[in-house]
Amino acid sequence: MDHDALRQTYQQLNERACVYEKALLSGLCNCRLAERFNLAEREGIHCHLDSAQQRCERLLELLRERARFALKLTHEHDILLHSKAMRLQIGGLRGLYRVIENAPEIPILIGDVNHLVEQAEERYNGLENLPFQELIKEIAAYKGRQRLR
Repeated sequence: MDHDALRQTYQQLNERACVYEKALLSGLCNCRLAERFNLAEREGIHCHLDSAQQRCERLLELLRERARFALKLTHEHDILLHSKAMRLQIGGLRGLYRVIENAPEIPILIGDVNHLVEQAEERYNGLENLPFQELIKEIAAYKGRQRLR
């Protein structure tokens, strides 16, 4: 199967794709609304709820917009490489966990992304009012898996 056909079939199969798919597939996050599926050799994640997917998408947009400097993105619409997408997703969720739970230690596994984002929206009266300086610190600090040499 060629890559274009695979991508097209994947988009048709997964019209409500989880925007935190990379983070969930890494095993560092979970979400009660996520459903895994397989297409050929590729694994994907589907979100069960439109409103939740839209809320997560809005958060990710805000994080990307506010973390451009930390991610060294020169233009607003630069394509994120996998490593930068992981920093944005996982680092952003780790930062969100830190501010919501007021936790000095962040667990290796973020338990429920949807619940965390719902709590943030409720506590800060909208995602636009989050303390992004604190979230960006975690995005900048997140290193991901290091290459073996």
